[in-house]
Amino acid sequence: MTVFFIVLAMGAFAWMAKHWSNRRHLQRLLSKPMSEDQRMIIEKQVPIASKLPMDLRSKLEGKINRFLDQVQFTGCNELEITEEMRVSIAAQACLLVVNTDTWYDNLTTVLVYPSAFKSKQTQHNGYVVIEREIVRTGESWSHGPVILSWSHSQQGAANDTDGHNVVFHEFAHQIDDLSGRTDGVPNLGPSQKFSDWARVFEAAYKKHVQLVQKGHPTVIDAYGAEGYEEFFAVSVEVFFEKPASLMREEPDVYEQLSMLFQLDPVTW
Repeated sequence: MTVFFIVLAMGAFAWMAKHWSNRRHLQRLLSKPMSEDQRMIIEKQVPIASKLPMDLRSKLEGKINRFLDQVQFTGCNELEITEEMRVSIAAQACLLVVNTDTWYDNLTTVLVYPSAFKSKQTQHNGYVVIEREIVRTGESWSHGPVILSWSHSQQGAANDTDGHNVVFHEFAHQIDDLSGRTDGVPNLGPSQKFSDWARVFEAAYKKHVQLVQKGHPTVIDAYGAEGYEEFFAVSVEVFFEKPASLMREEPDVYEQLSMLFQLDPVTW
């Protein structure tokens, strides 16, 4: 019996030591400034980061450090991963979580293709299974990985006012999936209510689908009509890149996203 308690105590001590070590490692990453070379990459590749309020910039650097420590980048189709690619993608992904406790807990891998890539899609129609290849610029899998086209990731970051950013889009799906399902309802912020979120997004989505079906222009990309999860992801793109337009056309959606991310990009 004594031996049992000794083993139990040793196990508890080992767990506490590992937990303490991991906590210290995380604190070091979050407080560590980025190198000047990395800052230059962000300034050149991710211009939206320069609009971030000064009090959030050190937070962004810390979260980028954490992301780069956690996530393995793998090049596909003979693409050689560079520091520029890693830092640029990490900076965009971390902008979405810069001011909240939300984190990409399940993500360990980002796959990067040189450009658009082919992906297999399976559709079920009763007993008939249809498999087809489609061309994509990005994909987000439940519990990871995220798959990206580097040329489109670079282009999306370079033009930060057109409302299109594939990295924002795919990492919005990752945030959505943290709730257990990728369905357009992420884990909400402390000041949010599910009933408010559901009311706002259901009304906005139905309006969006009707406008798209009639061929009318929309501030939120027409792809959002594919489903609630896609509507959420494209709304996130517009929230960061065309915040004034989103606030004007869909003020309630802007308000919910502002509470979710605890950010107000229309003031940047």
